[in-house]
Amino acid sequence: MQLTRFTDLGLRVLMYLTHRERDTPVTIPEIAERFAVSRNHLVKVVHFMAQQGWLVTTRGKGGGLALARPADHYRLGDVIRTLEGMSDLIDCAEPPCALRSGCQLKSALDVGLTAFFEALNRFTLASAVAAPTGEAIVRLHRRPRPLEPGTVS
Repeated sequence: MQLTRFTDLGLRVLMYLTHRERDTPVTIPEIAERFAVSRNHLVKVVHFMAQQGWLVTTRGKGGGLALARPADHYRLGDVIRTLEGMSDLIDCAEPPCALRSGCQLKSALDVGLTAFFEALNRFTLASAVAAPTGEAIVRLHRRPRPLEPGTVS
């Protein structure tokens, strides 16, 4: 199974926001620059996560993003299932499958998918950013920001 780019970005944002030792708020342009991703796509991901109640967002000057809860409250299986927007690996009804009435494949895949998310739920966002990942996140936060176009150093 391969996760979508949407889920990948969502997880990166959550991980980046676990670092709280800074004076300025985290912004979407900052995250887009740090991870070399599209700002527009990141806006969609952040908006979705804010709707889920995972992020607190503040608009305007001095605004930014923060986790809505402590990192140990985010179960990875639940987060990924929501970001993926999936309930089944296959849909036997659309397009209609000729094997639907006597096939055990969907049942087997459903068992596997349930086990996948249950296994991931043994981990939290906090465990995902344990060492050495946490140190990598700190380094990412401390990396100098590039100059804005037209700015002289």
